[in-house]
Amino acid sequence: MGDNGSVKCGHLKVAFLAMLAAFVAMANPPSALAQASSATILVYHRFGPTVADSMTVTTAVFAAQLSYLHDHGYTIVPLRDVVSFAAGHGELPLRAVAITADDGHRTVFSDMKPLVEKYRIPVTLFIYPSAISNASYAMTWEQLAALKATGLFSIESHTYWHPNFHIEKRRLAPEAYTKFVGMQLNKSREVLERRLGGHITMLSWPFGIYDDDLIAAARASGYVAAVTIDRRKVRRGDNLMALPRFIVTNGDLGKRFESLLPAQ
Repeated sequence: MGDNGSVKCGHLKVAFLAMLAAFVAMANPPSALAQASSATILVYHRFGPTVADSMTVTTAVFAAQLSYLHDHGYTIVPLRDVVSFAAGHGELPLRAVAITADDGHRTVFSDMKPLVEKYRIPVTLFIYPSAISNASYAMTWEQLAALKATGLFSIESHTYWHPNFHIEKRRLAPEAYTKFVGMQLNKSREVLERRLGGHITMLSWPFGIYDDDLIAAARASGYVAAVTIDRRKVRRGDNLMALPRFIVTNGDLGKRFESLLPAQ
């Protein structure tokens, strides 16, 4: 075969390989190749310049954690997307992370908000309303409204006053306990909706305490999803009323922080 024949054969080979690559791409679109098998929900509580207690993450460490997520290809998604994923609806990007903060501590407004706005990331706050504009450590209703107005913060329920259901169940007669649980679930939702508008559909279990009866009560009250502090990643088929989260501490940096995150 002459030079022209060799060139022609080479062109045909290149064209064939291009067609094969196109066929493979059509059979395996990017969306099919990039499906997450798990996601991580992180939960913070309070921030500050120094570590005041085991639940404090210094503002500098929180900034470093957000920088790590940004620089290493993680996607911070709304919590509702993780709930849909667990329910078997829709897909998540690889390395999907949801960020939550419990309790309504004043440093969510002073320290967390500027960094959330810098990175333009969604955050879900779980609030127990009895503390708002009341406890010295808590935010005000005006601050919560300002957070919601940014479009970056969603607000959900953490019961009305963050009770320990184990203690209350031992302390109260069965009928009184049932009534108490209903009050904690219903009053929180009612107050948050009246003060801030919107619909409250998610719950964070105080102290991570839940059981079948509490889950049934939450469903009856109108909640469609709830989160715990069980330390593992979220997978499809997980119980929507007991989705796991990792409590983030000030020591969660580098490999230790990476261990909390989805591998793919």
